[in-house]
Amino acid sequence: MHKPLTLLAALTLAGAAHAQQAHSHGAGHDHQPLHGGVVVEASDMDFELVAQADTIALYVRDNGKAADLQGATGRLTLLAGSARTEANLVPAGDRLQAKGSFPTAAGTKVVATVQLAGRKPANVRFALK
Repeated sequence: MHKPLTLLAALTLAGAAHAQQAHSHGAGHDHQPLHGGVVVEASDMDFELVAQADTIALYVRDNGKAADLQGATGRLTLLAGSARTEANLVPAGDRLQAKGSFPTAAGTKVVATVQLAGRKPANVRFALK
């Protein structure tokens, strides 16, 4: 009776270790900002938000490499105190971008909904520093 339980426990632990390794993106994947912004991991991708008063850029990396933004769409919601600002993100070279007038003070909350071709939408939350 103890052998089946021991085998089950060993398989469970092995599966957990494998799942942890599978989630690790490997050497060199460190979630560091490459453009001076705030980085958040969501949907197994890195999203880096760079906020300026007139432009917001969102860089998307998949396994450390720039994601294909062909056909990508997105929407931003910025919350600064009681003020709420919304903007559409559009592809602009190696990033998604919105132009307008944006609050960029520390503590501003940003929610980005991003739809990349062939993927489920990602909801990403940032807090500006």
